[in-house]
Amino acid sequence: METKSLSVGSEKESGSEHSGVVGVFEYFGWVYHLGVNSIGHEYCHLRFLFIRGKYVEMYKRDPHENPGIKPIRKGVVGPTLMVEELGRRRVNHGDVYVLHFYNRLDESKKGEIACATAGEARKWMEAFDHAKQEAEYELSRGGSSRNKLNMEDEINLEGHRPRVRRYAHELRKLIRIGQGPETLLRQSSSLAADVRSDGYFERDVGDVIEAQKWKCVRTVNGVRIFEDVADSQSGKSILVKATAVVDASADTAFEVVLNIERRQRYEWDMLTGDLELVDSYDGHYDVVYGTYDPKYLTRWHSKRDFVFSRQWFRGQDGTYTILQVPAVHKKKPPRSGYHRTKINPSTWEIRDLNTSMGSNMPKCLVTQMLEINSSGWWRWKRSHSSKFEKSVPYALLCQVSGLKEYISANPALKFEVATTVVKSKISHVSPPNGENEEEAQDEFYDAIGGDSSSSDEESDDDEEFDQKEAKVKLRNVSWAIASFALRRTSAPANKELDPNVLPTTIDPSQLDGSLSKEKDNTDTNCWTSPSGLGFMIRGKNYLKDNSKVMGGDPLLKLLAVDWFTVDRSVNQIALHPKCLVQSEAGKKLPFILVINLQVPAKPNYSLVLYYAAERPPNKNSLLAKFVDGSDMFRDARFKLIPSIVEGYWMVKRAVGTKACLLGKAVTCKYFRQDNFLEIDVDIGSSSVARSVIGLVLGYVTSLVVDLAILIEAKEEEELPEYILGTVRLNRVRLDSAVHLDV
Repeated sequence: METKSLSVGSEKESGSEHSGVVGVFEYFGWVYHLGVNSIGHEYCHLRFLFIRGKYVEMYKRDPHENPGIKPIRKGVVGPTLMVEELGRRRVNHGDVYVLHFYNRLDESKKGEIACATAGEARKWMEAFDHAKQEAEYELSRGGSSRNKLNMEDEINLEGHRPRVRRYAHELRKLIRIGQGPETLLRQSSSLAADVRSDGYFERDVGDVIEAQKWKCVRTVNGVRIFEDVADSQSGKSILVKATAVVDASADTAFEVVLNIERRQRYEWDMLTGDLELVDSYDGHYDVVYGTYDPKYLTRWHSKRDFVFSRQWFRGQDGTYTILQVPAVHKKKPPRSGYHRTKINPSTWEIRDLNTSMGSNMPKCLVTQMLEINSSGWWRWKRSHSSKFEKSVPYALLCQVSGLKEYISANPALKFEVATTVVKSKISHVSPPNGENEEEAQDEFYDAIGGDSSSSDEESDDDEEFDQKEAKVKLRNVSWAIASFALRRTSAPANKELDPNVLPTTIDPSQLDGSLSKEKDNTDTNCWTSPSGLGFMIRGKNYLKDNSKVMGGDPLLKLLAVDWFTVDRSVNQIALHPKCLVQSEAGKKLPFILVINLQVPAKPNYSLVLYYAAERPPNKNSLLAKFVDGSDMFRDARFKLIPSIVEGYWMVKRAVGTKACLLGKAVTCKYFRQDNFLEIDVDIGSSSVARSVIGLVLGYVTSLVVDLAILIEAKEEEELPEYILGTVRLNRVRLDSAVHLDV
């Protein structure tokens, strides 16, 4: 699949202004449809999925090769559709990557599809995101109810769904996902070339200024080996990493690293080539058992075995992260004749790189990071004859070199990617008429999961598929960076807050939360509000040169933090009598932003942040658009930047430093009333977020965490960005949370 840098909304608007016609994205490709039939049996059927604007159709055969074929399921992608990546699942003796669809207002409306690779799953998520943008654009245009999605009809999902509906079938922009049914059936690891839909150049930096200092200490077989010299004086253990550019997409490299098939792994992995899957959980976590022969590492003379867990996830920027930690599992007790050893804790980070102008060959940057004992490391840096080269840590560092050479020696892994793109066609067609629009109010998850006039439970034995050769190749674009200036932005209080209203004096002493504020540098289990200097945000010229600048002081003042335990997740917590918003002092404030971070655990927790402004939002400001706007607008703009300032290095890698649009990663619910806006962030709504927060909670008493909250700027007049609020959480204790009765 190829993605485009042109947004659906801007394209439609341009067409309507100049010619009265509409150009709309279309995505198509083969997927698995997962479900349960009327007698309770699970099925997994190969289906052809087609997305036209906000409309979705599912076929048994490719409609391009079978003109006149009728779709077996139809639906519309509404603005409340949520798509969750469930990770890998074993289906019919093969691994697939599952996407779960549901309505955030009614989770009983749901459905599932699966893809052969993680890359295709990611691209289908982007396709559905474009469809949601289409729905949002139509709502923003206004007009009669016949020419836009009816919000009341969308929310009321309990009515009967008619079996037959009509659609506008004109072809607009054709974007193919995957390489056809053969790819799915053989579980191929060849993936589509990745062109970021926003067109921004990717750099090896996050959105946080990190304290680590990496120094290249050795180059082995084209792979650079680095040492973190920022804290090397501790002497107990050190952090090292191996980095290389691999001639393949990040999707391909990720599939190779995660694959435990012995024949393939023998070609690049000298240490963990013999792996066996022991257990798997929630699609993003598994436990593997492995053995290795000591003759390749002659430091030992007995056979060795090991058990380690792997946890993986993909960030919104497309970067894959794999965490590998030594583990113990009851299914694999110590084995006679083998000496059980511990594999060093390590991580893989794999991200796509933009290639040079005119080249369609994908490249990715692969980094493996691990923690090792410093005893043999210093000798190895000084001498090539050190015993370190016959150790487990060195064998792990050499995996990057093995991966690089293996992919280079297998052109199919590179060139299949480059020829995946099928055809891209642009044509302008009239918008669907009111009749067809009105008849297509069926939500996609409802259509994919409900009854149909043509049942999806039928056998597919009579289906034959032919794959057509690619016709057009779309070129990747290299985006040059003019500068990367570390300039500080000032809080735009003059334009975001109403200048015609006298500021209100905010007295924090009258507004207390259950978590105490930091008194001095030795204080723990507390909070404070740092400046925005540690965060990188979009600068004034971001749309031209992609430059980011240091953040300035937050626009809103952090008043208090509540740390609650709750029996179940609590929404609209601002209405609780014990909440700060309901106090006399809180009611007098011009505006309060309440961020309710719902943490899934046993028990459940709620971390509630209270931010206040001394004046109400300016009616024409981005803040006012966010506060009083639609949930779709809020989901597309509500951004958080995390940073682990102090703590275990693997937790830092898991959390990362990239900004995250929370409304697209997890379910967010918004509640606007009186002088406040509350945002309830359900971290448990995403399996990936649950995994990461579970890791964080295990180390939370040793962590110093910084968070920055922003409204993402996407238009020229909205730049530069500003930081809405910050918080630093200093070694918070779980047992200090106060129980909240609801």
